[in-house]
Amino acid sequence: MPDVPTRRSARHAAQPPLPAEQVHGHSHGGPVPPAPTRTRLVLALLVLPALVATAFGLWTLWPSEADVPERIPVVVEGSELVVVTVVGPLEESSDESWPTMEDATAGDVAIRLPDGGTSGMQADPRFELSPGERVTALYIGDFADTVTPYVFMDHQRDVPFGVLAAVYALVVLLVARWRGLAAIAGLAVAFAVFVGFTFPALLAGESAMGVALVTSSAVMLAVLYLAHGLTARTTVALLGTLAGLALTAGIGTWATGAAHITGASDELAQNLSIIAPSVDLRGIALCGLVLAGMGVLNDVTITQASAVWELRSLAPTAPRRVLFARAMRIGRDHIASTVYTIAFAYVGAALPLLLTVWMLDQTPLMTITSGEIAEEVVRTLVGSIGLVLAIPITTAIAAVTVPAPDRVAGGATEPALDARPGPGSSTMGTNPSLEDAVQDRP
Repeated sequence: MPDVPTRRSARHAAQPPLPAEQVHGHSHGGPVPPAPTRTRLVLALLVLPALVATAFGLWTLWPSEADVPERIPVVVEGSELVVVTVVGPLEESSDESWPTMEDATAGDVAIRLPDGGTSGMQADPRFELSPGERVTALYIGDFADTVTPYVFMDHQRDVPFGVLAAVYALVVLLVARWRGLAAIAGLAVAFAVFVGFTFPALLAGESAMGVALVTSSAVMLAVLYLAHGLTARTTVALLGTLAGLALTAGIGTWATGAAHITGASDELAQNLSIIAPSVDLRGIALCGLVLAGMGVLNDVTITQASAVWELRSLAPTAPRRVLFARAMRIGRDHIASTVYTIAFAYVGAALPLLLTVWMLDQTPLMTITSGEIAEEVVRTLVGSIGLVLAIPITTAIAAVTVPAPDRVAGGATEPALDARPGPGSSTMGTNPSLEDAVQDRP
């Protein structure tokens, strides 16, 4: 059967052979060399004020133990929480229904105690407890003489949580290797900052905006450098992230005031002001707005910085303005996907609330601008604005910071990135002949 000429072979036949210097120039794509010492010094000088301000903020805003409200006991004196195992229906129970105020001693589940003994536990049938299941029960035997001195409180979730955490760590290590391990360590540092500083400072009535900025700066310093290394690329992402957080905080301050976001629309928030009178609910809402933007900002800034460095490795001779233009194309795609990612994340997290509000007979505008939904709308919009503005800022810093274009001796250069490729082109500005030569290479 004779060979049938393809469009590619016909195109090759119609094109003259490539000059040797065009196919194999003196300059090659590859790993980008480290940033010059002067560039790293300038980046260090830019990060130093943020580092000093973060340390000073931690020292100034760190609350004393006397200022932090005492934690509320989970159980009253004379009762205790016990992990028990469900055995089955309680035969001694005179009433299989859920106990009411009139029949507070009725129970329906037999349990095995940690010491091997058995007893009875009041349990709502809605929870569908199975024999052999471990649950948390509240002992109330000191307050009532009953065959069911325990009350069901919650399921035990330590085993499935442990399995999920182990699988998560294993997957991260297998895919990202040591960098994944460093990222998990950064996550642990972030939670340590939240528990050790952020929560006590807010409960003690410290400036919520100050706490938000100090927390976000400290977390980003730890997470970025642990996960991505102490490099110029990471520092560029850090500068872009800090700029985005500052913009988010500024815009959020105006938005929460203009939209009259009080932070008190949630019942839990109202209870918080009772047990911790020093808290500023509006400030906490603003703090949550800033902290919510950290993860997404970190994602887009490290991606933009990496994009510029990778483009430089592919096109060592490309001008900085072309690198910026091409990286911004990546950034625009990232913006489009991340904006609706934030909205979808809220829909999934607040689905019961949204369904409840949807059942109310009111206009969509009234729904969006009322109560808790208004807070989430403001949080989403403000976070998205900070995210969008952080992308060009990070890309510009990266384009200026990345090593300068290679100047090839003798005038032979590799094809550079073209900011405006021809119609129908999906390549980075390479001419068709070279593109075909690369594609046909085995």
